[in-house]
Amino acid sequence: MKKILDTGNAACALAVKAAHVDMIAAYPITPQTSIAEKLASYIGSGEMNAKYLPVESEHSALSAISAASTVGARVFTATSSQGLLYMHEIIHYAAGGRLPLVMANVNRAVCAPWCLYVDHQDSISQRDTGWIQFYAASNQEIYDTVFLAYKVAEASNVPVMVNFDGFLLSHSMMPFQLVEQEVIDKFLPPYEPAWQLHPKWGGTFANVTPSHEYVPIRTRQAEDIMKTGDLIKKFSREYQELTGHWHGDLFDVYRQDGAEVFLLSMGSMAAEMEIAVDMLREEGIPAAGLRLRVFRPFPGAELSQILPQGAKLLVFDRNCAFGTGGGALLSEAKNALFDRRDNLKVAGQIMGLGGEDLPAAYLAQKAREMMEVIK
Repeated sequence: MKKILDTGNAACALAVKAAHVDMIAAYPITPQTSIAEKLASYIGSGEMNAKYLPVESEHSALSAISAASTVGARVFTATSSQGLLYMHEIIHYAAGGRLPLVMANVNRAVCAPWCLYVDHQDSISQRDTGWIQFYAASNQEIYDTVFLAYKVAEASNVPVMVNFDGFLLSHSMMPFQLVEQEVIDKFLPPYEPAWQLHPKWGGTFANVTPSHEYVPIRTRQAEDIMKTGDLIKKFSREYQELTGHWHGDLFDVYRQDGAEVFLLSMGSMAAEMEIAVDMLREEGIPAAGLRLRVFRPFPGAELSQILPQGAKLLVFDRNCAFGTGGGALLSEAKNALFDRRDNLKVAGQIMGLGGEDLPAAYLAQKAREMMEVIK
């Protein structure tokens, strides 16, 4: 495999090109813009055989690829922050329509006040829209997760959002390996939709539906997204066998042996958390890093299986779940562990909003503070 040095946005664009996407629509927004620019240049130079539709808004971008998906195209778009929020109506359409879209969201704080730097408020605010949500922690993981996203989306007809941190990953140069095209083609063969619109075949999409039909559609949608956790596990192993690349499936656990204190986070913060875990271990604290890769569907059963009896779970949120007193990750973790009857303890803090720097020493100190609260 060829190793290159480039940004997270470049890694994303290279993966989309290798995935043989048929159609792309996008609207520029910092820090996502260079993904769309690179894909447009690939198509313009003939390196990529796809249609590129420049549109006047993010709402139109997602509308356009949704329409293309209904006629059987493999599609892609990318956005960030306010652009993702502007897509909100169509995000629901895509999920309810069971369209296997893949979208990259370069995480950025939302207004107001205006902020260009990373936190997870944009994607977390879309958590109940029926999309699978991945969070990557390195440029290699961004590249590999795009292929996994298409594999899972097309097997389940559930759209997938691949999230990664603005500037910290999107614009940071890191080495990553490119997988040979024949290996990608083996893992991700051409998309063959089970259903599609065609002028000769008739059919409709998102028609008016009475409640006796609406309820089973929604129920099936809710059930099917829960099943995608097993698909992610299966396809992650399949990808590992073909490429040797492994980032975990639903979680990635660091220094689990003998651990009693688990530091749960996601995105680039989770990579820095491994250094914090090493610092705590040197102090004799049996700490482990628990990096969540998949926020939706939330892997509650897997979280409970990882945590031994009496464990301390420290949750680091890069978002606000307003009105709950904490972040969304803390709320999800507490919900997942509600039925545990041992003396497991959970604490959480919000940090890193608006691009606040999170060095390992700071994370370790926050872990010590939370341990004092729940000791």
